[in-house]
Amino acid sequence: MDKIYLNKMSFYGYHGLFPEENKLGQRFIVDLVLEVDLQKAGESDDMNDSINYGTIFQVTQEVVEGKSRNLVEAVANDIADKLFSTFAKLSACTVKVYKPDPPIPGHYESVAIEIRRERVR
Repeated sequence: MDKIYLNKMSFYGYHGLFPEENKLGQRFIVDLVLEVDLQKAGESDDMNDSINYGTIFQVTQEVVEGKSRNLVEAVANDIADKLFSTFAKLSACTVKVYKPDPPIPGHYESVAIEIRRERVR
């Protein structure tokens, strides 16, 4: 299957188990891999045969910067659900959500979760 990648999209959200995370917020980084048949788009050179990258960004932004969630797992799942409901051409997606500054003692670049979902037909 063909793939569209959007890497290291940065947003500010209010997700986490601790009250200060919900009040102060923090950065979230999102990577997406969207599986979609792009053959027709490649042949036609017409955006209607693909998925608009700007719209993908907006959909992801609405989820991450929207309703507060306790877990980044829920954020990732909501992103996948919203992508499927927005893009009929989407066959599957991988969503990776990074939390660069979680309230965990220690030295590390980030924590992250990754999910993969397929459209149920």
